[in-house]
Amino acid sequence: MWGRALCVAFFALAVGFLVYRDPELPGSTLGFLSTFLRSLQGAPSFERALASAWDVVIVAPARQWSKIAVGVNACVDVVVSGVKLLQALGLDPGQGKDHKVLRSKQDLMETFVHFMKMGAAAERFFSEKQAFQQIARAASEYPGAEHYVGGNAALIGQKLASNPNLTVLLCGPIGPKLHELLDEHIAVPPASLQDGDEFHIILEYKADEDWGAVNAPAANRFIFSHDVSNGAMNMLEVFVSSLEEFQPDLVVLSGLHMMEGQSREMREKRLKEAVISLSDIPSDIPVHLELASMVDNELMKNIMYQQVFPLLNSIGLNEQELLFISQSASGPHSSLASWNGVPDVGIVSDIIYWILKEHETTEEGKGSDLTRIHFHTLAYHILATVDGFWGNQRAALAAGAQVAGTQACDTETINIDHVFLKAPLEFVTSRTAEFSKISFSPSDPVSIWHRGDVSFHFTPVLICKDPVRTVGLGDAISAQALLYTEMTLQ
Repeated sequence: MWGRALCVAFFALAVGFLVYRDPELPGSTLGFLSTFLRSLQGAPSFERALASAWDVVIVAPARQWSKIAVGVNACVDVVVSGVKLLQALGLDPGQGKDHKVLRSKQDLMETFVHFMKMGAAAERFFSEKQAFQQIARAASEYPGAEHYVGGNAALIGQKLASNPNLTVLLCGPIGPKLHELLDEHIAVPPASLQDGDEFHIILEYKADEDWGAVNAPAANRFIFSHDVSNGAMNMLEVFVSSLEEFQPDLVVLSGLHMMEGQSREMREKRLKEAVISLSDIPSDIPVHLELASMVDNELMKNIMYQQVFPLLNSIGLNEQELLFISQSASGPHSSLASWNGVPDVGIVSDIIYWILKEHETTEEGKGSDLTRIHFHTLAYHILATVDGFWGNQRAALAAGAQVAGTQACDTETINIDHVFLKAPLEFVTSRTAEFSKISFSPSDPVSIWHRGDVSFHFTPVLICKDPVRTVGLGDAISAQALLYTEMTLQ
């Protein structure tokens, strides 16, 4: 007992000395020190307290969705170790370089190294069909390679279908292998079925994994494909035409990022056609767009301002996509080249607020119905909603964060021994405007602040120490949060 007491006293003195020397220690550092001190004192861990508090706030909405239609990108994911596959292809680790379009194995290696160094997720189009087919065959036949449902729409549909009280319609290019992998409760329009599958190659790497001089700071994945059907969004018109008969309560759309592999002329033509189709969706059916990794500024700007965003009610995105939106449209903090470690909460909330304000409906009726943004990054999640449009936000955000820990670790519930905390426990709510300073407590698992008519909800993530699979985690997070989301009547 005396030994434990001495340890606590010594550690408390050490913490005091650190704070005295550097009172501006980051919140995550102080949070770790505090958690460690509590563990010495025999108090419940921060992680355990947070997991228990989530269970309390995750409650079903008063009005639940009964039918959700999801489209339009779907494929078969071939998941394999990135380092091992590239080695099997005869490649050595070289200098990292981000290629917007991949044309060779060398481009693949350089782009993979670029993102592995950052521990960041990314997705690229492989333009050379024959070279891609050779790599895809090697990946599919590599020992230990796994085949899964792929594509944001199919992954979201698969997650939603786990709710027995919900009917899910999935529309996309669905070949025989994908159809076999899909949940049997998912409805697929006959016009979506095709003779062959589209394959996406998922190169995974683990946290602290080495390849030559490259070291991954976090577990993540790099995705590439030569996907013609999804790239042209061939199933969009089929998707929209199926809505009249299906009569959904909610539409979930994804796959716009796949158009980056098209020529500029084809992309512009297809985007205009897509907007015409999406405009046919009845205005009383809310539309959620799930974004994914993009590199074409012009396409992103067109999606945001001229075409798609005005048709949306909700979007889901991660830190790469959020910053890219701001960079493409000269928004707040657009001069920031990339995130340095855990994204700053104040910067994130500034960009989210700007997006919502850019698309708010004016007194003249111009603008859009975009009133919800669900942001997810490895360490924490934020759900921002314009007041008066959405309900059950605390439960939705907590449910999304909870599934991040369970799915990554492949467990039914949060296993405290297998997760850790990386979120800032103290942060400011803005870097450009009047701000509040938030001190997070696990007993209140969702911190809330307001900026004008926008309410922000924040919760940390309990990160899996040794993730089983990172692919589709963002889609699972958004899907789970949507299950607990309620749209209020106006």
